[in-house]
Amino acid sequence: MADGAEVKTYKVWHYGYHPRTLPCTADQANCDYLDALWEANDLGMVYSGILWLIAVAVLLIIAVGRRSLVSRRTRPFVFTSTSNKAEGESAPLTGTQLPTSTSPALVSRPLRAAAATARSYLLPDSIRFVFGRTTRLQVLILTILVVYLTIFSFVGMTYALWISPVKDHPDVYKEQNTAGIWSNRIGILAYAITPFSVLLASRESILSILTGVPYQAFNFLHRWVGYIILLQSVLHAIVWCVICIGLYGPQPEYAVNWVTKEYMVYGLCAMFLLLLMWFLSLGFMIRLTGFEFFRKTHYVLAMVYIGTCWGHWEFLGDWMLCGLLLWFFDRLARLVRMALLHHQYVGGDWGFHPAQAQLTLFPDADHGDVARLDFTFSQSPWHVGQHFYLCFPDSSVWQSHPFTPLSLPVLGKEGLVKHSYVFRAKGGETKKIAELAARRLAETQNAGSSPCPTTPVILQGPYGEHSTRGIDGGVNVLAIAGGTGITYVLPVLLETLQSQVDSALTSGRTDRAIQLIWMVRHRDDARWIESELECIKASAGKHNVQVTIFVTREQEGFGKANNTSADEKLSSDQKARQATDSSSTSSLPDTSGTTLRDIITYKNAAGSNGSVRRHPDVGTLVQDFVGETVQGPTVVFASGPGAMISELRKSVASLNSGKKVWRGNERWDVELREDNRLDW
Repeated sequence: MADGAEVKTYKVWHYGYHPRTLPCTADQANCDYLDALWEANDLGMVYSGILWLIAVAVLLIIAVGRRSLVSRRTRPFVFTSTSNKAEGESAPLTGTQLPTSTSPALVSRPLRAAAATARSYLLPDSIRFVFGRTTRLQVLILTILVVYLTIFSFVGMTYALWISPVKDHPDVYKEQNTAGIWSNRIGILAYAITPFSVLLASRESILSILTGVPYQAFNFLHRWVGYIILLQSVLHAIVWCVICIGLYGPQPEYAVNWVTKEYMVYGLCAMFLLLLMWFLSLGFMIRLTGFEFFRKTHYVLAMVYIGTCWGHWEFLGDWMLCGLLLWFFDRLARLVRMALLHHQYVGGDWGFHPAQAQLTLFPDADHGDVARLDFTFSQSPWHVGQHFYLCFPDSSVWQSHPFTPLSLPVLGKEGLVKHSYVFRAKGGETKKIAELAARRLAETQNAGSSPCPTTPVILQGPYGEHSTRGIDGGVNVLAIAGGTGITYVLPVLLETLQSQVDSALTSGRTDRAIQLIWMVRHRDDARWIESELECIKASAGKHNVQVTIFVTREQEGFGKANNTSADEKLSSDQKARQATDSSSTSSLPDTSGTTLRDIITYKNAAGSNGSVRRHPDVGTLVQDFVGETVQGPTVVFASGPGAMISELRKSVASLNSGKKVWRGNERWDVELREDNRLDW
């Protein structure tokens, strides 16, 4: 081509970056740098796509495998109310054990052995001062993600230094190296995992549907993916500041022109918002401002942050659009589910009707009052272990909190299902509800009226896992709870007892071990669940069930007289509740002739010197239970303080032995199913 001839150029589209003009007309060093830059960008987009393909493939494998295993192991038990008793009387339940084939030992034994081995290594807490009360399995998943991001932050790049003269500025040179290319790569990866962070925080979680893991279990990964995005963003900003302020020239003209560009203004805003979200998410800030403030500001800041990221680099706006769509879908799904649940025909009126909950208050000036809610609602039964978000319009329509129903999901007359909830009023919304209950109770007493006070309740849900999925008559059950954590484990025990007859016929076992261990501060705390304790008493004569209540804040001196007094108090409370609650919790027919004193053992945690041990050694309790089982695997259900859950994880992990399970000794197949919402 002759000198001075016009060079025809054309543009080549590159996903995630500017279209490139070819052929390159700059100096050779600059052209070589641009070749390396666009090539690394293309590979970065490929690596981002591979990351998502791997994630989708793993989720599908887990979903298919989970449904296959559950279909082999599960014998679903269906409860229906068949009583013809008069209104207000307890209705016995009947159940039907649906027969399914058990997986052959040739298949199930290796799987159970592998699961036991995995639990022995991956169930205990990891490095607690770094990750908190998080299992090694969760940390392993995080580590795999970090390793992938680290590897593909560095591979597929040309490592070199390119020095180019600056046009119209003699003796001024621009140093270009791989730092800018690397900075762009980590920026691409940060954009790519942003929708993943939103997905991990969704209540209407697709991940939960596919894996069966409750959405709250993904909270750990949501936090740490956020930390990763923060680190990537900080490094991205620092590197480009060094390049544009120190390596490119002429200065300061280049730096001033760079920092005032529109994409840079958006980038600085995004960086500020990300740092602000991180600061407000620190533990001391949440304690200072309150969880509701953190939650609402986090939503707003996150959405504005996504918008500024889109403005910063519109070529990667697809990732931000995915994040926004996931968030809006989650919010819309919540509203739609709530509207469908409450849009009913009540009292001749078709429309949105909240439930009317009866309030019962158990005063506790030292640790916060405990409130109990009881109501019936027209809906399909949920699964044991699932929970609802409850909103109390009398207090605030802008807040809702998760609570696990204490009652069994039994479909009664006229399609009504009984809900019962117990929670401690520590502060915030729960404290307002306790104060409301106290005022309503005082009003009814002053007016001389007998009905229990009520308050409207709006439900969202159910959410969470089916905690008894895969449990058949050959599995030993140990339920451990601390305080109001009883709401998670008690329905498991009630369902286990009510399905025991048919389960025994199916499995051929009559030596199944069933035990409830409950830790409370005071003996009177047992009044929270007097109706449910009556259900346990009704079936205790037929089944091998034990109930142990540890009292952690009272001194020794428990005798038979005290036990009798407690039984009488529980009995009187039970009668009072039945008189005011016509839809009392359904119970089994009482043919055992036993009393609560026959099945409940009270134990004091005080030492011989009078000092009070706050909590019993739950690890030893689990070991003793497993050691006394005759045969079969064991499932431990637990809900309570974080320290208790950590101790249980360690103990259960130590009891698992893949080698022994492989040899046919299923006693060493011990699983822990926990309610891990309590440490939020």
